[in-house]
Parts: sequence; C-alpha cells; structure tokens
Amino acid sequence: MDGNPLLDGLTLSGGEPFLQPEGALVLARAAKERGLNVWAYSGSTYEQLILDAACRKVLDYVDVLVDGPFVLAQRSLALPFRGSGNQRLIDVQKSREAAEPRLWQPPAW
Repeated sequence: MDGNPLLDGLTLSGGEPFLQPEGALVLARAAKERGLNVWAYSGSTYEQLILDAACRKVLDYVDVLVDGPFVLAQRSLALPFRGSGNQRLIDVQKSREAAEPRLWQPPAW
C-alpha cells in the first residue's frame, strides 16, 4: 500500500460504517497517518452522526462525508460521487470548524 502512486485515499462505505465506529476509527486513523485522504458514505446525515461520541471520533479523520440515504426517486447519474440528489458532499473538517455543515467542492478537472 505505501508508495503506491495509484492509491491516495480510503473510502469507508456500506453496509453502514458508522454502525461499527471502532473498526472505522482504526481504518480512518491508519489512513490519515499514512497521508491518505478519507471519505465515508453514510445513510445518516452529518447532523445525526455528530450527536454520537463514537461517530464524532471517526469524523476526526474523515475529509469528505457523503451523507443521507440513497433515494431511488432522486437517483441521478449526473451527480459526482453520489447516487441521489438528497445526498450531500460534506467537507467534514470545515463543517466542524464552522459548527455547521459545509459542502465540499470537487476540484475543476
């Protein structure tokens, strides 16, 4: 893993990684210690996750959270990094600094 030029991050995704916060924390922390970015997908919202102490510990190491459940009626193939229009790309660290959700903006490719 270390030194692989094709690897720049870790994604925590379903089932539901925040139902196993201890394991998610170990993985996210190890990734950040290696200089990798960390993304997490959750059916819960950012606002719900920060209410739980164990989930907040995981979020300490998450760069981007894709939050909210997939909703088939809002499905879109045009949305980057998510499957339905209700899901948000949350910049976790900026959100924590601001004490409210801040959206992550993808870089212009």
